[in-house]
Amino acid sequence: MTDERVLAERLISYDTSRRDELAAAAGFVKGWLESRDIEVREHDHNGMPVLVADSGPASPGLGDGGPTASALGDGGLASRALAANIPGDGVPCVVFHGHLDVVPGRPEQFTPRVEGDRLIGRGAYDMKSGLAAMMCALKDVSDQDRVRVRFVCVPDEESEELDERSTDDFVKRGLGGDFAITGEPTDLHIGVEAKGVLVMRIDVHGRAAHSSTPWLGDNAVLKAIDVFRAIESLPFSRESSEMFDRPSINLGRIEGGEALNQVPEECCMAVDVRYLPGQDPGDILAQVRAIPDIDVTRTFIHPPVTVARTNPYVRALCDAVARSLPDREVISVGRDGASDAASFIEAGIPAVEFGPVGAGHHGPDEWVSLTSLARYRRALGDFVRALPIWLENGPGQSGGLRAVEGGR
Repeated sequence: MTDERVLAERLISYDTSRRDELAAAAGFVKGWLESRDIEVREHDHNGMPVLVADSGPASPGLGDGGPTASALGDGGLASRALAANIPGDGVPCVVFHGHLDVVPGRPEQFTPRVEGDRLIGRGAYDMKSGLAAMMCALKDVSDQDRVRVRFVCVPDEESEELDERSTDDFVKRGLGGDFAITGEPTDLHIGVEAKGVLVMRIDVHGRAAHSSTPWLGDNAVLKAIDVFRAIESLPFSRESSEMFDRPSINLGRIEGGEALNQVPEECCMAVDVRYLPGQDPGDILAQVRAIPDIDVTRTFIHPPVTVARTNPYVRALCDAVARSLPDREVISVGRDGASDAASFIEAGIPAVEFGPVGAGHHGPDEWVSLTSLARYRRALGDFVRALPIWLENGPGQSGGLRAVEGGR
């Protein structure tokens, strides 16, 4: 049996914040799966590779006398995918979804190291270790014939270009299933809710003056700070929900001033609001735009995620995690960060975030627990094997709820 730790270390060694290394890492993933008799289809998205592979029962239309890919269109990836998940198939399809890309790091962060139970390196927690465990689990369940498992590896989850994500395109092409697990870091909890994303460009206007007489001007940079504090106190910022005590508001970028000896006349800042399920982003924009002396441009909106805890797929996953972790409580949680799970939700496909234990993602000391990684792999396999029973008649299961940090 392949050690998920060894595979995770290999993936961490690629600096996938760079396009050339991202392509090399995708080539390694493809080769690893194909060497284990798992066919991989590769799709190009904006010059970057998206990998798709199925495990479990054979897909109708791909060798069993059913509708062929060519009969559905151009014979390319989208057509084969549609053939693989046509209505009436009768086989539940679960998606294991992960991403290879990482945020930039120092060169030494791409040399993984182990300290006790911790595997340390860029992407160890978010989410190359989870991706490695998913790859191993995909092979682990290849001998069962009641659930189709679709592995999807994307290259752009960390991208700021949210309107052009490969997962959105993937789902539109018919490659989705009946339920999706995206392997974002959750400390082995199941993320059934996630905040939405509203990013705004805010231009703040002041009045220029000489730096020796700042009282004759109106400093746009200082005004921008005041505007941000005003946003933090708007009515939407004080709302809460069952899983979240408040929205998240971050000043991500600020630029202003043209000369050291001049009072800045203009200032531009980017404000990232993670809003709650049930909040209206249009109402949030209206509240911000009511602040004087600013112009507000919405740059993008990413919707929140909500999945019913009573969903049989969620209940089956909860049960699998509980069996892998008999010494701790299994709970469903809300995620402060956003992820590609929203792409599945928008398409009507229930999706959760579920990943191993660790900390420090996007930081200098990112790590994942190797013990949790093995449990994560086992939980994924147990989930797939027990799923048919839960879909037929599984007992209800629920637990306490809380919010956890993480995501984009």
